[in-house]
Formats: sequence, structure tokens, C-alpha cells
Amino acid sequence: MGGQEGGRKSKIRKRERKQRTGKKHLTVKPNSIYKVEGGKLIRNRKTCPRCGDGTFLAHHKDRYYCGRCGYTVFEKKQSQ
Repeated sequence: MGGQEGGRKSKIRKRERKQRTGKKHLTVKPNSIYKVEGGKLIRNRKTCPRCGDGTFLAHHKDRYYCGRCGYTVFEKKQSQ
């Protein structure tokens, strides 16, 4: 069992925990995902074709990404 054989045990020194600065991440609010028009529920985001309805794709700068299965769709660059 590691450590010293016999004799005095070595002290375990505990460090203070660092304080976290800022928020870890933003929470997703339902009113940013869904919209109600004329009594019908409309989804504002694309759904994942692999996982099915209920799993939304995250929109990044140049792609859509599913956090559950890793499915990625890259947007085509528009030439001017």
C-alpha cells in the first residue's frame, strides 16, 4: 500500500477552492425556442434528423450542431 512503512504519517494539506467568476452558461428559455401563433405552437429552431423531434440543433456562426448525437450541418458560404 503506498506511502511510508511505519513511522509518522504524512500530513494532507487542503487548499482553498478558487471562487468561480461569472456564469457557467446561459439557460435556454422556452419562449426563445417556441412561438405561439393562432393557437398553434411553432418551433423557432431546426430539429435533429437523427434524434427526432424534441432535440434542437444549436446555431453557431457557420454551422448547426446537435449536442446529443454530434450531427453537424455546415452552412454554405454566400459569394457576393
